[in-house]
Amino acid sequence: MKVKFRPTTYILLILILLFNNVQAQDERTTDELFKEVRSAAFDEDNYPKAISLTKQALIKSPDYADLNIFLGRLYTWTDKVDSARVVFKEVLLKNPGHEDGSLASANLEYWNDQSEKALGIVDKGLEFHEKSKPLLLLKAKLLKDLKRYPEASTTLNKLLKIDPKFTEARSLSQSIKNVSSKNELGVYYEFVKFDKRFDDPWHLASVDYSRSTKIGSIIGRLNYANRFNSNGTQLVIDAYPSISDTFYAYVSGGISSSGSIFPDYRAGFSLYANLPAAFEGEVGFRMLSFDDETWIYTASVGKYISNFWFNARTYLTPSNDDLSHSYSLNVRYYLGGADDFFSLSLGTGISPDNDTNNILFNDGDTYRLRSNNISLGYRVSINSTNVFLINAGLEDQEFKQGTRGNQYSIEVGYFKKF
Repeated sequence: MKVKFRPTTYILLILILLFNNVQAQDERTTDELFKEVRSAAFDEDNYPKAISLTKQALIKSPDYADLNIFLGRLYTWTDKVDSARVVFKEVLLKNPGHEDGSLASANLEYWNDQSEKALGIVDKGLEFHEKSKPLLLLKAKLLKDLKRYPEASTTLNKLLKIDPKFTEARSLSQSIKNVSSKNELGVYYEFVKFDKRFDDPWHLASVDYSRSTKIGSIIGRLNYANRFNSNGTQLVIDAYPSISDTFYAYVSGGISSSGSIFPDYRAGFSLYANLPAAFEGEVGFRMLSFDDETWIYTASVGKYISNFWFNARTYLTPSNDDLSHSYSLNVRYYLGGADDFFSLSLGTGISPDNDTNNILFNDGDTYRLRSNNISLGYRVSINSTNVFLINAGLEDQEFKQGTRGNQYSIEVGYFKKF
Protein backbone atom coordinates (compact mmCIF):
# COMPACT_ATOMS: atom_id res chain seq x y z
CA MET A 1 0.00 0.00 0.00
CA LYS A 2 1.41 3.33 -1.07
CA VAL A 3 1.34 6.33 1.22
CA LYS A 4 0.50 9.50 -0.65
CA PHE A 5 2.15 12.72 0.55
CA ARG A 6 0.26 15.88 -0.10
CA PRO A 7 2.18 19.07 -1.00
CA THR A 8 1.31 20.61 2.34
CA THR A 9 2.94 17.65 4.07
CA TYR A 10 6.20 18.23 2.20
CA ILE A 11 6.14 21.91 3.11
CA LEU A 12 5.55 21.09 6.78
CA LEU A 13 8.43 18.59 6.81
CA ILE A 14 10.76 21.13 5.19
CA LEU A 15 9.83 23.79 7.72
CA ILE A 16 10.47 21.40 10.62
CA LEU A 17 13.86 20.48 9.22
CA LEU A 18 14.77 24.13 8.68
CA PHE A 19 13.69 25.06 12.19
CA ASN A 20 15.72 22.22 13.73
CA ASN A 21 18.69 23.22 11.60
CA VAL A 22 18.48 26.84 12.75
CA GLN A 23 18.15 25.72 16.34
CA ALA A 24 21.18 23.48 15.96
CA GLN A 25 23.22 26.26 14.37
CA ASP A 26 22.23 28.94 16.94
CA GLU A 27 24.54 27.94 19.73
CA ARG A 28 24.77 31.48 21.16
CA THR A 29 24.19 31.72 24.88
CA THR A 30 21.52 34.00 26.32
CA ASP A 31 24.16 36.41 27.54
CA GLU A 32 25.73 36.55 24.08
CA LEU A 33 22.32 37.30 22.59
CA PHE A 34 21.74 39.95 25.26
CA LYS A 35 25.01 41.59 24.22
CA GLU A 36 23.82 41.62 20.60
CA VAL A 37 20.50 43.09 21.74
CA ARG A 38 22.24 46.00 23.41
CA SER A 39 24.46 46.54 20.39
CA ALA A 40 21.42 46.64 18.08
CA ALA A 41 19.63 49.08 20.38
CA PHE A 42 22.46 51.43 21.35
CA ASP A 43 25.10 51.14 18.62
CA GLU A 44 22.85 50.59 15.60
CA ASP A 45 19.77 52.40 16.94
CA ASN A 46 17.75 49.52 15.46
CA TYR A 47 14.95 48.81 17.94
CA PRO A 48 13.00 46.30 15.75
CA LYS A 49 16.14 44.18 15.43
CA ALA A 50 16.78 44.45 19.18
CA ILE A 51 13.21 43.34 19.94
CA SER A 52 13.54 40.35 17.59
CA LEU A 53 16.85 39.28 19.17
CA THR A 54 15.39 39.70 22.66
CA LYS A 55 12.51 37.39 21.82
CA GLN A 56 14.98 34.80 20.50
CA ALA A 57 16.94 35.01 23.72
CA LEU A 58 13.78 34.64 25.81
CA ILE A 59 13.00 31.35 24.03
CA LYS A 60 16.19 30.04 25.64
CA SER A 61 15.66 31.76 29.02
CA PRO A 62 12.04 32.85 29.47
CA ASP A 63 12.53 33.78 33.15
CA TYR A 64 15.62 35.95 32.64
CA ALA A 65 14.40 39.07 34.49
CA ASP A 66 16.95 41.54 33.09
CA LEU A 67 16.19 40.43 29.56
CA ASN A 68 12.45 40.81 30.09
CA ILE A 69 12.98 44.27 31.58
CA PHE A 70 15.05 45.29 28.59
CA LEU A 71 12.28 44.10 26.29
CA GLY A 72 9.87 46.27 28.27
CA ARG A 73 12.21 49.23 27.86
CA LEU A 74 12.44 48.59 24.10
CA TYR A 75 8.65 48.64 23.94
CA THR A 76 8.67 51.86 25.97
CA TRP A 77 11.14 53.54 23.62
CA THR A 78 9.06 52.52 20.59
CA ASP A 79 5.81 53.82 22.12
CA LYS A 80 4.33 50.34 22.58
CA VAL A 81 3.08 51.32 26.02
CA ASP A 82 0.57 48.51 26.50
CA SER A 83 3.12 45.84 25.52
CA ALA A 84 5.65 47.35 27.93
CA ARG A 85 3.12 47.34 30.77
CA VAL A 86 2.38 43.64 30.18
CA VAL A 87 6.09 42.77 30.32
CA PHE A 88 6.79 44.83 33.46
CA LYS A 89 3.71 43.46 35.23
CA GLU A 90 4.87 39.89 34.54
CA VAL A 91 8.39 40.63 35.80
CA LEU A 92 7.14 42.19 39.04
CA LEU A 93 4.68 39.34 39.63
CA LYS A 94 7.52 36.84 39.44
CA ASN A 95 10.04 39.13 41.20
CA PRO A 96 8.15 41.41 43.64
CA GLY A 97 9.94 44.69 44.26
CA HIS A 98 12.65 43.99 41.67
CA GLU A 99 14.77 47.16 41.71
CA ASP A 100 15.41 47.61 38.00
CA GLY A 101 11.95 46.32 37.11
CA SER A 102 10.30 48.78 39.49
CA LEU A 103 12.42 51.61 38.10
CA ALA A 104 11.61 50.77 34.47
CA SER A 105 7.89 50.31 35.14
CA ALA A 106 7.62 53.52 37.20
CA ASN A 107 9.49 55.53 34.58
CA LEU A 108 7.06 54.29 31.94
CA GLU A 109 4.13 55.62 33.97
CA TYR A 110 5.96 58.87 34.82
CA TRP A 111 6.67 59.58 31.16
CA ASN A 112 3.01 58.93 30.37
CA ASP A 113 1.72 61.40 33.00
CA GLN A 114 0.72 58.73 35.49
CA SER A 115 2.79 59.96 38.43
CA GLU A 116 0.43 58.65 41.10
CA LYS A 117 0.55 55.14 39.63
CA ALA A 118 4.33 55.40 39.23
CA LEU A 119 4.70 56.40 42.88
CA GLY A 120 2.91 53.22 43.98
CA ILE A 121 5.36 51.13 41.94
CA VAL A 122 8.37 52.97 43.39
CA ASP A 123 7.12 52.61 46.96
CA LYS A 124 6.73 48.86 46.44
CA GLY A 125 10.29 48.66 45.15
CA LEU A 126 11.57 50.64 48.13
CA GLU A 127 9.99 48.11 50.49
CA PHE A 128 12.62 45.66 49.20
CA HIS A 129 15.41 48.16 48.45
CA GLU A 130 15.02 51.01 50.93
CA LYS A 131 18.41 52.55 50.12
CA SER A 132 18.10 52.35 46.33
CA LYS A 133 19.41 55.66 45.01
CA PRO A 134 17.67 55.44 41.59
CA LEU A 135 14.31 54.64 43.22
CA LEU A 136 14.64 57.38 45.83
CA LEU A 137 15.57 59.93 43.18
CA LEU A 138 12.62 58.93 41.02
CA LYS A 139 10.32 59.09 44.04
CA ALA A 140 11.45 62.68 44.69
CA LYS A 141 10.76 63.60 41.06
CA LEU A 142 7.30 62.04 41.25
CA LEU A 143 6.48 63.86 44.49
CA LYS A 144 7.64 67.11 42.94
CA ASP A 145 5.45 66.46 39.90
CA LEU A 146 2.51 65.83 42.25
CA LYS A 147 3.39 69.09 44.09
CA ARG A 148 3.97 67.19 47.34
CA TYR A 149 7.04 69.31 48.02
CA PRO A 150 7.64 68.60 51.72
CA GLU A 151 7.66 64.84 51.04
CA ALA A 152 9.97 65.34 48.05
CA SER A 153 12.36 67.32 50.23
CA THR A 154 12.30 64.64 52.93
CA THR A 155 13.03 61.94 50.34
CA LEU A 156 15.97 63.91 48.95
CA ASN A 157 17.38 64.52 52.42
CA LYS A 158 17.29 60.76 53.00
CA LEU A 159 19.00 60.17 49.66
CA LEU A 160 21.71 62.76 50.35
CA LYS A 161 22.47 61.15 53.70
CA ILE A 162 23.10 57.90 51.82
CA ASP A 163 25.24 59.64 49.18
CA PRO A 164 26.16 63.29 49.89
CA LYS A 165 27.98 63.47 46.54
CA PHE A 166 24.90 62.63 44.46
CA THR A 167 24.95 65.72 42.22
CA GLU A 168 21.57 65.20 40.54
CA ALA A 169 19.86 64.77 43.90
CA ARG A 170 21.59 67.91 45.21
CA SER A 171 20.44 69.93 42.21
CA LEU A 172 16.86 68.68 42.52
CA SER A 173 16.87 69.42 46.24
CA GLN A 174 17.82 73.03 45.63
CA SER A 175 15.25 73.44 42.87
CA ILE A 176 12.40 72.62 45.26
CA LYS A 177 13.85 74.24 48.38
CA ASN A 178 11.77 77.39 48.04
CA VAL A 179 8.55 75.36 48.06
CA SER A 180 9.58 72.49 50.32
CA SER A 181 7.81 73.58 53.51
CA LYS A 182 4.25 74.77 53.94
CA ASN A 183 5.33 77.31 56.53
CA GLU A 184 8.63 78.81 57.63
CA LEU A 185 9.27 81.43 60.30
CA GLY A 186 12.71 83.02 60.70
CA VAL A 187 14.55 85.66 62.75
CA TYR A 188 17.95 87.17 61.92
CA TYR A 189 20.36 89.71 63.41
CA GLU A 190 23.52 91.31 61.96
CA PHE A 191 26.11 93.46 63.76
CA VAL A 192 28.43 95.67 61.67
CA LYS A 193 31.48 97.49 63.08
CA PHE A 194 33.83 99.93 61.32
CA ASP A 195 37.50 100.76 61.88
CA LYS A 196 37.02 104.21 60.26
CA ARG A 197 34.22 106.38 58.92
CA PHE A 198 31.63 105.59 61.61
CA ASP A 199 32.11 105.48 65.35
CA ASP A 200 28.85 103.70 66.07
CA PRO A 201 28.17 100.17 64.85
CA TRP A 202 25.16 99.30 62.70
CA HIS A 203 22.45 96.91 63.79
CA LEU A 204 20.20 95.09 61.33
CA ALA A 205 17.45 92.66 62.23
CA SER A 206 14.63 90.98 60.36
CA VAL A 207 11.75 88.58 60.83
CA ASP A 208 10.12 86.74 57.97
CA TYR A 209 7.33 84.30 57.27
CA SER A 210 7.19 82.02 54.23
CA ARG A 211 4.17 80.14 52.94
CA SER A 212 4.18 77.50 50.22
CA THR A 213 1.36 77.82 47.70
CA LYS A 214 0.37 75.99 44.53
CA ILE A 215 2.28 78.48 42.41
CA GLY A 216 5.36 78.64 44.65
CA SER A 217 6.46 80.18 47.93
CA ILE A 218 5.61 83.70 49.10
CA ILE A 219 7.71 85.41 51.77
CA GLY A 220 6.85 88.45 53.86
CA ARG A 221 9.81 90.14 55.58
CA LEU A 222 10.07 93.04 58.03
CA ASN A 223 13.54 94.58 58.20
CA TYR A 224 14.80 96.92 60.93
CA ALA A 225 18.05 98.88 60.93
CA ASN A 226 19.85 101.29 63.19
CA ARG A 227 22.35 103.29 61.15
CA PHE A 228 23.84 106.74 61.72
CA ASN A 229 22.06 106.74 65.10
CA SER A 230 18.74 106.59 63.25
CA ASN A 231 16.11 103.87 63.06
CA GLY A 232 14.26 102.64 60.01
CA THR A 233 12.02 99.81 58.89
CA GLN A 234 11.33 98.17 55.57
CA LEU A 235 8.59 95.78 54.42
CA VAL A 236 9.49 93.37 51.62
CA ILE A 237 7.44 90.76 49.78
CA ASP A 238 9.32 88.06 47.85
CA ALA A 239 7.80 85.31 45.71
CA TYR A 240 9.26 82.33 43.86
CA PRO A 241 6.58 81.31 41.34
CA SER A 242 7.10 77.98 39.59
CA ILE A 243 6.66 78.23 35.81
CA SER A 244 7.60 74.72 34.69
CA ASP A 245 9.97 71.89 35.57
CA THR A 246 12.72 73.97 33.96
CA PHE A 247 11.86 77.56 34.88
CA TYR A 248 10.96 79.45 38.03
CA ALA A 249 11.11 83.12 38.92
CA TYR A 250 11.97 85.53 41.72
CA VAL A 251 9.70 88.56 42.15
CA SER A 252 10.29 91.14 44.89
CA GLY A 253 8.93 94.47 46.04
CA GLY A 254 9.58 96.61 49.11
CA ILE A 255 8.76 99.93 50.76
CA SER A 256 10.48 101.61 53.70
CA SER A 257 9.73 104.18 56.38
CA SER A 258 13.02 106.03 55.93
CA GLY A 259 15.04 106.51 52.76
CA SER A 260 18.18 107.32 54.73
CA ILE A 261 18.21 103.85 56.26
CA PHE A 262 16.66 101.81 53.43
CA PRO A 263 15.68 102.61 49.84
CA ASP A 264 12.28 104.35 49.65
CA TYR A 265 11.21 101.59 47.26
CA ARG A 266 12.82 98.52 45.87
CA ALA A 267 11.86 95.95 43.25
CA GLY A 268 13.45 92.91 41.69
CA PHE A 269 12.87 90.15 39.18
CA SER A 270 14.90 87.14 38.06
CA LEU A 271 14.17 84.22 35.78
CA TYR A 272 15.91 80.98 36.75
CA ALA A 273 16.43 77.93 34.56
CA ASN A 274 17.35 74.44 35.77
CA LEU A 275 19.72 73.33 33.02
CA PRO A 276 21.19 69.94 32.10
CA ALA A 277 24.27 68.60 33.88
CA ALA A 278 23.20 70.22 37.19
CA PHE A 279 23.68 73.79 35.92
CA GLU A 280 21.41 76.69 36.82
CA GLY A 281 21.20 80.02 35.01
CA GLU A 282 19.65 83.36 35.98
CA VAL A 283 19.00 86.76 34.42
CA GLY A 284 17.17 89.64 36.08
CA PHE A 285 17.14 93.19 37.42
CA ARG A 286 16.95 95.14 40.68
CA MET A 287 15.63 98.67 41.19
CA LEU A 288 16.46 100.83 44.21
CA SER A 289 14.72 104.18 44.65
CA PHE A 290 16.22 106.86 46.88
CA ASP A 291 16.02 110.42 45.51
CA ASP A 292 16.42 108.86 42.07
CA GLU A 293 15.89 105.36 40.73
CA THR A 294 18.90 103.15 40.16
CA TRP A 295 18.51 100.11 37.88
CA ILE A 296 20.91 97.22 38.27
CA TYR A 297 20.99 94.19 35.96
CA THR A 298 22.21 90.81 37.11
CA ALA A 299 23.16 87.45 35.67
CA SER A 300 24.50 84.33 37.29
CA VAL A 301 25.39 80.73 36.55
CA GLY A 302 25.53 77.93 39.11
CA LYS A 303 26.86 74.40 38.98
CA TYR A 304 26.72 71.40 41.33
CA ILE A 305 29.82 69.23 41.48
CA SER A 306 29.77 66.41 44.01
CA ASN A 307 29.24 68.05 47.44
CA PHE A 308 29.98 71.51 46.08
CA TRP A 309 27.83 74.26 44.61
CA PHE A 310 29.53 77.08 42.71
CA ASN A 311 27.78 80.28 41.68
CA ALA A 312 29.32 83.18 39.74
CA ARG A 313 27.32 86.41 39.59
CA THR A 314 27.67 89.89 38.13
CA TYR A 315 25.75 93.13 38.70
CA LEU A 316 25.83 95.77 35.95
CA THR A 317 24.72 99.34 36.65
CA PRO A 318 24.53 101.65 33.63
CA SER A 319 24.73 105.44 33.78
CA ASN A 320 24.87 108.17 31.17
CA ASP A 321 28.52 107.65 30.36
CA ASP A 322 29.66 104.66 32.36
CA LEU A 323 28.88 101.07 33.31
CA SER A 324 29.62 99.92 36.83
CA HIS A 325 30.13 96.24 37.40
CA SER A 326 30.59 93.99 40.41
CA TYR A 327 31.31 90.30 40.67
CA SER A 328 30.97 87.59 43.26
CA LEU A 329 31.78 83.92 43.63
CA ASN A 330 29.80 81.86 46.11
CA VAL A 331 30.77 78.33 47.11
CA ARG A 332 28.93 75.88 49.32
CA TYR A 333 30.15 72.56 50.64
CA TYR A 334 27.18 70.41 51.58
CA LEU A 335 27.34 68.11 54.55
CA GLY A 336 23.85 66.69 54.15
CA GLY A 337 20.57 68.15 52.94
CA ALA A 338 19.77 71.54 51.45
CA ASP A 339 20.28 73.32 54.80
CA ASP A 340 23.53 71.71 55.94
CA PHE A 341 26.59 73.40 54.46
CA PHE A 342 29.67 75.57 54.86
CA SER A 343 29.80 78.63 52.62
CA LEU A 344 32.46 80.94 51.25
CA SER A 345 31.77 84.17 49.37
CA LEU A 346 34.30 86.36 47.56
CA GLY A 347 33.27 89.56 45.85
CA THR A 348 34.13 92.96 44.51
CA GLY A 349 31.76 95.90 44.20
CA ILE A 350 28.39 96.66 45.80
CA SER A 351 25.44 94.28 45.65
CA PRO A 352 21.84 95.58 45.63
CA ASP A 353 20.80 92.34 47.35
CA ASN A 354 23.04 93.08 50.33
CA ASP A 355 20.96 95.10 52.81
CA THR A 356 24.09 96.09 54.69
CA ASN A 357 25.70 98.19 51.95
CA ASN A 358 23.04 98.81 49.30
CA ILE A 359 22.36 102.24 50.85
CA LEU A 360 25.60 103.31 49.12
CA PHE A 361 23.49 103.46 45.95
CA ASN A 362 21.90 106.54 47.59
CA ASP A 363 24.45 108.81 45.94
CA GLY A 364 24.25 108.77 42.16
CA ASP A 365 28.02 108.33 41.88
CA THR A 366 28.62 105.90 44.72
CA TYR A 367 27.93 102.80 42.66
CA ARG A 368 31.41 103.37 41.18
CA LEU A 369 32.96 102.97 44.62
CA ARG A 370 35.27 100.00 44.93
CA SER A 371 35.07 97.30 47.56
CA ASN A 372 36.42 93.83 48.17
CA ASN A 373 34.74 91.41 50.51
CA ILE A 374 34.93 87.92 51.92
CA SER A 375 32.54 86.02 54.15
CA LEU A 376 32.37 82.59 55.74
CA GLY A 377 29.21 80.87 56.87
CA TYR A 378 27.81 77.72 58.39
CA ARG A 379 24.24 76.45 58.27
CA VAL A 380 22.93 73.37 60.06
CA SER A 381 19.52 71.74 60.31
CA ILE A 382 18.31 69.79 63.33
CA ASN A 383 15.55 67.25 62.76
CA SER A 384 15.09 68.81 59.30
CA THR A 385 12.77 71.52 60.70
CA ASN A 386 15.09 73.69 62.84
CA VAL A 387 17.81 75.56 60.96
CA PHE A 388 20.57 77.67 62.53
CA LEU A 389 23.05 79.84 60.66
CA ILE A 390 26.05 82.07 61.33
CA ASN A 391 28.03 84.23 58.90
CA ALA A 392 31.12 86.38 59.43
CA GLY A 393 32.36 88.92 56.91
CA LEU A 394 35.16 91.36 56.21
CA GLU A 395 34.84 94.16 53.66
CA ASP A 396 37.39 96.69 52.45
CA GLN A 397 35.02 99.46 51.36
CA GLU A 398 35.65 102.73 49.55
CA PHE A 399 33.23 105.27 51.05
CA LYS A 400 34.29 108.14 48.81
CA GLN A 401 37.14 108.68 46.38
CA GLY A 402 40.42 108.14 48.20
CA THR A 403 38.76 107.12 51.49
CA ARG A 404 38.66 103.45 52.39
CA GLY A 405 37.94 101.53 55.53
CA ASN A 406 37.27 98.07 56.83
CA GLN A 407 33.93 96.88 58.13
CA TYR A 408 33.40 93.68 60.07
CA SER A 409 30.09 91.91 60.29
CA ILE A 410 28.61 88.90 62.01
CA GLU A 411 25.13 87.52 61.40
CA VAL A 412 23.16 84.89 63.26
CA GLY A 413 19.80 83.46 62.37
CA TYR A 414 17.24 80.77 63.03
CA PHE A 415 14.21 79.57 61.10
CA LYS A 416 11.60 76.96 61.81
CA LYS A 417 9.84 74.83 59.19
CA PHE A 418 6.36 73.56 59.96
